Amino acid sequence: MKLFTTSLFVALLAAATGAVAHGEKPHAANAAVKKEQKPWGIAGDAKVAKRTIEVAMGDDMRFKPDRIEVRQGETVKFVVRNTGKVMHEFVIGNRKELDEHAALMVKFPEMEHDEPYMAHVGPGKSGEIVWTFNRAGDFHFACLIAGHYSAGMVGRIVVSARR
Repeated sequence: MKLFTTSLFVALLAAATGAVAHGEKPHAANAAVKKEQKPWGIAGDAKVAKRTIEVAMGDDMRFKPDRIEVRQGETVKFVVRNTGKVMHEFVIGNRKELDEHAALMVKFPEMEHDEPYMAHVGPGKSGEIVWTFNRAGDFHFACLIAGHYSAGMVGRIVVSARR
């Protein structure tokens, strides 16, 4: 009975959060983007992005670059390239949200969320995120695949206030 209850809980959690299994399948390019305000900004429009930032993710559990500076109000197109041999992801957020999601990923390693501030990228592949940083502050990006976050696969985004 405990196995059934646990399985039911995981199924309900997946249904409630929109979670699906991690895999090599890319996200639908023509799917409608959910524009939900987050503490670190909102999904952006690619037509408005004036800057593209390339970020490499490797099996050394590091991002290159690991520090990015943007201005409040700026829309950025991130092109994230997985230079490694295992799945990596690029997830923008604040430390609290990333810590919570990373803990869930340890418990449920097959879980993922299809959000506009996340890109799951297979080995040798690339992904894109377009994000508008409409709030100033210090934010982060991380790979939340189980073990990667705790190995230090984290970067920082500094959003300077409008003047």
